[in-house]
Amino acid sequence: GCGKTTLATVIAKATNSNFIQHSAVTAGKKDLMIIVKKAHDQRKFNNKRTILFIDEIHRWNKAQQDALLPYVEKGIITLIGATTENPSFEIIAALLSRSRVYVLKPLSIKDLKQVIEGALQNKERGLGGLKLKINKDAEEFLINAANGDARTILNGLEIVSKYVDKDKQISKKLIEDALQHKALIYDKKG
Repeated sequence: GCGKTTLATVIAKATNSNFIQHSAVTAGKKDLMIIVKKAHDQRKFNNKRTILFIDEIHRWNKAQQDALLPYVEKGIITLIGATTENPSFEIIAALLSRSRVYVLKPLSIKDLKQVIEGALQNKERGLGGLKLKINKDAEEFLINAANGDARTILNGLEIVSKYVDKDKQISKKLIEDALQHKALIYDKKG
C-alpha cells in the first residue's frame, strides 16, 4: 500500500519498456522461462527492454532466484523485486549483489489524508458520485488503523460505502466495523 507496484509501472513507462508483473506466490520457474523467451524476442526484434516485476520475491526459493541470475546478468530482463521482508535475509547474495535496494516507507498522515480526500471526491475512480462525508474521529481512526498503507484506507472506504446511512456520513463505528478483521502487522519476532 505504499506504491511498490505503481513505482515499477512508472519506471517501465518512463523507460519505454515492456512491463511484466508476477507474484512469486503463484509464478514459478516455468513462468520465468516463458517471460525470458518473450523478453529475448522483444529485445531482438523490437529493440525493447523488459522489466519483470516480481511481487513478494522473498517467496521464491534459492533455486528459483538462481534461475533469474543469467537473464539479469545478460540484460534480457531488468528485475524489480518487491518484498516486505529484509532482502539481506530473503534474497540470495548473487542476486542481491546485482541489485540496488530501495526502502519505501509507509505513507505519512498527510499522504493518507490525501488518499481519503481523493477517494471520496473522485467521481471516475473513487466514491465521489456517492457524496460521502467522513467525520474527524472516523478519519483519524482510519488513518491510524491503516498503518501507512493506502490500500487499507481504500478497502475500508469501499466497504463502508455500502453501509453508510442516508445522511452519507462515515462514522468511526462504520470504519471500526469495516476493519474488524484487519490483520496486525508483525515481523518474525512479533
